[in-house]
Amino acid sequence: MRILFAASEALPYAKTGGLADVVEALPRALVKLGHEVAVFLPKYRGVKSTSVVMPSLTIPQGTRLRFPAITNGAVLRGVRYFFLEDPFYFDRDGIYGDKNREFPDNAERFTEFSRATIEMAKHIWTPDIFHCHDWQTAMVPALLRSSYADDPVVKDIPVVFTIHNIGYHGVFSPESLARAGIPQGLFHPGGIEFFGNANFLKGGLIYSDYLTTVSRKYAQEIQTPEFGFGLDGVIRSRASRLVGILNGVDYSAWSPERDTLIPAKFSAKNLEGKKVCKEKLAEEFHLLLDHPNRPVIGIVSRFADQKGFDLIAAIAPDLMHEDALLAVLGTGDRRYEELFRALAIDFPGRVGVKIAYDNALAHLVEAGSDMFLMPSRYEPCGLNQIYSLRYGTVPIVRATGGLDDTIEMFDLEHGTGSGFKFSEYSGDALLHVIRRALHYYSEEGIWKRIQMNGMAKDFSWNTSAAEYAKLYEAARAARNQSTVPASN
Repeated sequence: MRILFAASEALPYAKTGGLADVVEALPRALVKLGHEVAVFLPKYRGVKSTSVVMPSLTIPQGTRLRFPAITNGAVLRGVRYFFLEDPFYFDRDGIYGDKNREFPDNAERFTEFSRATIEMAKHIWTPDIFHCHDWQTAMVPALLRSSYADDPVVKDIPVVFTIHNIGYHGVFSPESLARAGIPQGLFHPGGIEFFGNANFLKGGLIYSDYLTTVSRKYAQEIQTPEFGFGLDGVIRSRASRLVGILNGVDYSAWSPERDTLIPAKFSAKNLEGKKVCKEKLAEEFHLLLDHPNRPVIGIVSRFADQKGFDLIAAIAPDLMHEDALLAVLGTGDRRYEELFRALAIDFPGRVGVKIAYDNALAHLVEAGSDMFLMPSRYEPCGLNQIYSLRYGTVPIVRATGGLDDTIEMFDLEHGTGSGFKFSEYSGDALLHVIRRALHYYSEEGIWKRIQMNGMAKDFSWNTSAAEYAKLYEAARAARNQSTVPASN
């Protein structure tokens, strides 16, 4: 099968979040299964391409025409890369905005990219299926079922649309439709209209053949008012075409047996190297490891309410009374950056903080910590808790989204479970589960069992890729007898 991925970011070319990791790893896994895969991306500043494939596309935008080019990228692990080259739109310092705000022409930028995706499929690399990601590519299915509804080359190509985080919609004024070249016929309550504005994500939800999101639990949660961000009704109306497929992880990069970024390798058969990593972590974060069995709780995250940092702030005074050290790596809301800086000053040797994004340090935190804290308000999938399992670092998580799908609560009676989790979103519930984990940490044999349970888990991309391949076939069958609405 020929699968064309359209996304706004992908490693190794552009990354702001987990989307980039998925759009690098999933195509590779699909190639291993025997499929032919291409990835189409905007050509941002600094991205290198090898040659021009199509020097001029004709893209209508209101009363104007734009003429971007399509260029060749590398072939990486069997995955072919193409880029949309339009310096006016994409040769900028940021991907979605600068430091102060999102770019005001994002509707035009990503509608051009979506239309170019279809044009590339017509003229350069015709796929059996489009796999689109998040609101930036949502106009691909919307345009296919409107402007291109009668085009014999592309009209029958199905679309699988993946929601990585339903909190990001791509909402624009009605006036932006004309400037972006979006058919006015799409702007109605059954289309992309959303409380008087144009909602790109809604277009992806309505006009795609199948919807996926990045964990089974999150697929259930986004159908509720609490987690649906106003689109829960739309999601429920497409529930029969919604599938939760858990993201995988790249164990070639995130595995203590082969990790080149940690001071000592280790495995489930021999954990001695983990002690070396713990000592290096304590040195790097200026933690007082006066007793080698004192537990270190690690955090690697964006500091935001969504990630549960309001809960951490609420319990910080009580947590400092526990016999544990805290190693914190990340950036985000200033109030949380200041919180950790203050804790590091008030509790020297107990709390270490690095206000930064540092991949090497992230590996060290995963390898050297005893526990890993992720108390998210919501978490579509999450990757760090899965990394933690492989490194024998026991996750403490909230039972939401992918955190709930990947972490099994430890059961002392049966010796099962890979971590600790709590349900009620409150500081008291978080503090209780941390204390429970600390209690079991003091029992060496029990703690070793929890570590071994986690290190035995396999969340590689192989299983997820096979599930996507089945879904692509289902989407092709559904397109043959489609009930997806079309607009003119």
